[in-house]
Amino acid sequence: MDSNDTRYAGAQTTLGTVGPARRSAGAAESISANIAWWDADADDYIAEHGDFLGDVNFLWCPEGLRERDIELLGDVKGKDIVEVGCGSAPCARWLTSQGARVAALDLSAGMLRHAKHANDVTGITPMLIRANAERLPFATESFDIACSAFGAVPFVADVRPVFQEVARVLRPGGKWVFAVTHPIRWIFPDDPGPNGLRVINSYFDRTPYVEVDGNGRATYVEHHRTLGDYVRALTGSGFVIEDMIEPEWPEEQTREWGQWSPLRGELFPGTAIFCCRRAT
Repeated sequence: MDSNDTRYAGAQTTLGTVGPARRSAGAAESISANIAWWDADADDYIAEHGDFLGDVNFLWCPEGLRERDIELLGDVKGKDIVEVGCGSAPCARWLTSQGARVAALDLSAGMLRHAKHANDVTGITPMLIRANAERLPFATESFDIACSAFGAVPFVADVRPVFQEVARVLRPGGKWVFAVTHPIRWIFPDDPGPNGLRVINSYFDRTPYVEVDGNGRATYVEHHRTLGDYVRALTGSGFVIEDMIEPEWPEEQTREWGQWSPLRGELFPGTAIFCCRRAT
């Protein structure tokens, strides 16, 4: 995220953000910062992206891949599914509309407020839970499928506890499918225009992106991992990786979303979708 981007001015003003700081951020600070950020940004985020996301729609990524078309989760009817980092929960409502039993969790009360409103409007009501992805509030082997579309995974200091918790709550052979910003994007500025084609960072530098207020407290934290980091964390948590999808930018897609744009999408991937299965 670019701290100078006016799209985020509302949350930055609310939180007193003064700019980025090049430093580490541990688990507690990452949790605190991202609760504050997503609570402060929830209204603006839905105002900007709500039409594209929809109320009952499983969109995997800004490239426009939808679960109804790509079927990464397979037949969900009658399945127990947990969505990790659900935001306003359009994915969870779509899954519910397809006959799944869905629990959707998020750390942000602000985003869950929008999720509850959309549940009320649509009459489609997956269970909504405020919870930390590093400590899932479910019994062992409760779910057939776990999924996440840009939720939770990029914002935790250590992704291994999340993967271990997902493995714990999945039944043997259960699917874990999640989408994140493609790690290669970390080397470029967070800019959808020509400036976003310049390499300015090392791919191997895991220093998180941190924004701070005037007292040095983190107001936003996002963590970088290489593809190898993801592979090791997943296999070390008991998952078999079955596929990794790097969506190409569709010719008909002219919409920009943050750093995603036709200009950049034509040259390098913006999203990585990991398709995994818990080992039996």
